[in-house]
Amino acid sequence: MTDRLDDYRRKRDASRTPEPVPEASPRPTDQRRFVIQQHHARSLHWDVRLEREGVLVSFAVPRGLPRDQHRNNLAKHTEDHPLEYLDFSGEIPAGEYGGGRMTIFDSGTYETDKWRDDEISVTFRGDRSNGRYVFFQTGGNDWMVRRMDPPEAGWETMPEVAPPMLATRAAHLPGEDDEWGYEMDWGGRRTIAFVSGGRVRLLNGDGDDVTSWYPEVRALGPQLAPIEAVLDGEIVTLPDPALLERRKQPKDSGAAKRAAERTPVHFLAYDLLWLEGHSTVEAVRYGERRELLEGLGINGDHWQTPPYFPGGGEFALEAAAAQGLRGVVAKRLDSPYLPGRRSRLWLEIRRAAA
Repeated sequence: MTDRLDDYRRKRDASRTPEPVPEASPRPTDQRRFVIQQHHARSLHWDVRLEREGVLVSFAVPRGLPRDQHRNNLAKHTEDHPLEYLDFSGEIPAGEYGGGRMTIFDSGTYETDKWRDDEISVTFRGDRSNGRYVFFQTGGNDWMVRRMDPPEAGWETMPEVAPPMLATRAAHLPGEDDEWGYEMDWGGRRTIAFVSGGRVRLLNGDGDDVTSWYPEVRALGPQLAPIEAVLDGEIVTLPDPALLERRKQPKDSGAAKRAAERTPVHFLAYDLLWLEGHSTVEAVRYGERRELLEGLGINGDHWQTPPYFPGGGEFALEAAAAQGLRGVVAKRLDSPYLPGRRSRLWLEIRRAAA
C-alpha cells in the first residue's frame, strides 16, 4: 500500500526542521479533528488541516476561511500531514520547505457533510471557526472554499468603499475644550485602508485604488493578521510633507518599488470604521473609536497610529508648530463618523503664520 505521508517526508529533513516527521505509516482513526495554522512563510496564508483516515488532509488558504457568504477564497490542496501536526507551532528554518513562523490559529472538531474527490463539505466546531464550509475543486490542486451558512448574529460584511468624513474650516479653536480631541493636520493624502485576510487594499479619498502606489505599506496586512479592519488615515512623507509630491502614480510595479526606496511613505491611521464584522461609524463615538484603534497596536516601519489629545487644543497647536505642520483637526469626542459628509463635528484649524 502507498504510504500517504511519503510526499510529506520527501519534502522535509528531520535533522533541519522542528516539524514532526514520523517514521511509521499512519493508522486510520475515527476522530474528526481539525487545526488551522497561521503560516508566515514567503507569503502569509492559513493552513487548514482535516483529520481523515489517519492523516491531516491539508489546504493552504491565502486569505483564510471566508467570514461570511459573500466571497469564495482560493484554497491550494497540499500534501497530507501527520496527525502530530495538530499541535505543531514553531519556526521552520529559512531555506527549508515552508520556511517561516507557524502558529495555531484555531483547532477543534468537525462534522462531515460530504466528502468526495472534488468536493468536501464540513461543519467546523472550533474556538474561532464555526459554521459550514464547502471546499470544491476547480482544477488539479486548485480549490476554492466558501462559507455556506450565515455568520454570527450581528455580523456586517466589510464595506467595499468608505467615503471619508470631512472637516469644516474654522478660524479658532472650539470652546468647551474638554469635549474635543485634537489631531495633527498632517497635510497628506487621505487614504482608507481595508485590511482583510492578511492583505491591505488602499483607496484614496475619491475611492480610487492606490494600493500599487505604495508597496511599502502592504506589509501592514500580515502584521495585523488575523485582525480585519477598515482604517481611516493619511499617506505622508516624514519629516518633510512636501516630499509626498514625488510619490505620484507609478508606471509599473518596478517604478513603484524604486519610488518607495527613494521616498518612503508612512500610513497614519487615525480612525476606525469597521472591525471584525462590526461597523463603528454610527454607534461608536470618536473617543471610543480611538481607544479601539490604539488597541490594535498599529506600529511598524511604514505605518503607525499617531497620538491625539483629548482636550488641550492650545497644546496641540503648539505641537503642530513645533513639527512644522499647518495646524490641527479638532473632533468632538462624541462624534459619530459620517461617511462622505462635511460636518462641524470636525474642525480644521490652521495655526497663525509666524
